[in-house]
Amino acid sequence: MAANSGGGSSDAGGGPVRHIPVLLAEVIEALAPAPGKIILDGTFGAGGYTSAILAGGADVIALDRDPTAIAAGRALVSAHAGRLNLIQSQFSQLADHAPAGGLDGVVLDIGVSSMQIDEAERGFSFSKNGPLDMRMSASGVSAADVVNRAKLADLIRIFVFLGEEKQAPRIAHAIEKRRAEAPFVTTRDLAGLIELVTPRKAKDKIHPATRVFQALRIFVNDELGELAQALFAAERALKPGGRLVVVTFHSLEDRIVKKFFADRSGRAAGSRHMPIVNERPATFEPVGKSMISASDAEAEANPRARSAKLRAGARTSAPAEAEDLSIFDLPSLASLGKLGG
Repeated sequence: MAANSGGGSSDAGGGPVRHIPVLLAEVIEALAPAPGKIILDGTFGAGGYTSAILAGGADVIALDRDPTAIAAGRALVSAHAGRLNLIQSQFSQLADHAPAGGLDGVVLDIGVSSMQIDEAERGFSFSKNGPLDMRMSASGVSAADVVNRAKLADLIRIFVFLGEEKQAPRIAHAIEKRRAEAPFVTTRDLAGLIELVTPRKAKDKIHPATRVFQALRIFVNDELGELAQALFAAERALKPGGRLVVVTFHSLEDRIVKKFFADRSGRAAGSRHMPIVNERPATFEPVGKSMISASDAEAEANPRARSAKLRAGARTSAPAEAEDLSIFDLPSLASLGKLGG
């Protein structure tokens, strides 16, 4: 998941977009970088957040699962000798890269990079013909593997839960019929079929393939699972007073972050009929407003900021809690490991 790009379902097939860090001022205000602090940027991307954090005086540990982002970031490492450590890693593993004394901040920008979208060979965009790939780490199961090998019921669930696609059954049945004749190879293969099955109407604001491409990207990269594990990792790695700042771009991801901060507030979940009876020590306290969205001016200047939401919390001295994925209510989907080609 490359950072500082914006992202969101409405831009899944967009054309070239200048790489602009989303909610940059708000992110830096929430992180409060300063000399002597160590902040981890879990989604380095083009280095927009990292550069601003370095300018604020803090040292940075930056992660990215995309080898092309790591290669592109070497110049920034050289320009800040000794203050920036750039590592190829999934951000779910961020605690493995934290110093023994803990981190003063963690920032995560959960969006696909405009650099990735603009590279046809990465297969993220239906507007650019290329291999049906979508792997951020350039390894593992590809989108083509999923489309060509997943069971019909699994395809429907992926499109419904991860893409919120209302025409999921119709699209999945069409995919099953077409792949029996020839496998899907390119982005245009899949986008063309979706256009035929669910043609675009005059009132539609997005391309018919947008939600399916979003769903495949999220599934191939296990983006929801990665985010959940990254939140747990940040809880372990932050020192008391350390800030966790997360920028998301659609409701699935924002819901996970919102549930995490709510659960870690120290109040056990109850119902409207029963009082909350089991309070726990809070591991995070809110920082600023519960949610910050982009201003009208930023949204107009950078369309990818329109759906961005920022949530932040400060780590308390309470011990990290157990990693319980049930708090997120994640959908049960097919195993990626069984779909590889």
